[in-house]
Amino acid sequence: QVQLLESGGGFVQAGGSLRLSCAASGGTFSSYGMGWLRQAPGKEREFVAAINWSGAYTYHADSVKGRFTISRDNAKNTVYLQMNSLKPEDTAVYYCAVKDSGGSYSYPLNYKYWGQGTQVTVSS
Repeated sequence: QVQLLESGGGFVQAGGSLRLSCAASGGTFSSYGMGWLRQAPGKEREFVAAINWSGAYTYHADSVKGRFTISRDNAKNTVYLQMNSLKPEDTAVYYCAVKDSGGSYSYPLNYKYWGQGTQVTVSS
C-alpha cells in the first residue's frame, strides 16, 4: 500500500507562487507515474499535471500550461508541483496520486492511490 503526503499549500494573492510537494512511502516510487489533480468546491475533481516514472515525460492541463510545472525526485520519493502566476480560479484542494497501469493520465479514475490533499487558496 502506497501512502502519499502532500504539503506546501496555503493562501496566496493572485500572481503569486506556491510549490507543492508529495512524499511517497510504502511502494516502489520510481516505477510509478504520478499526477496532481484538484477539486474546487462544487466541482468535479480534475487533472492538473502528470509525470511518467522516469520524469522524461510530463503532461499539463491546458488551464495551467505555462504556469505550473510538475517534476519528481526519485531519490527522495517526492513529486512536486511548482505553481506560478496563480489565479483565483486555481483555488482548490490539490491531490497527488499514483497512476494506475493503462489509460490516460487525464482521467481521475485512472489513479489508484491518493493523498489527503492540500488546500490552495488564491485571493484576487
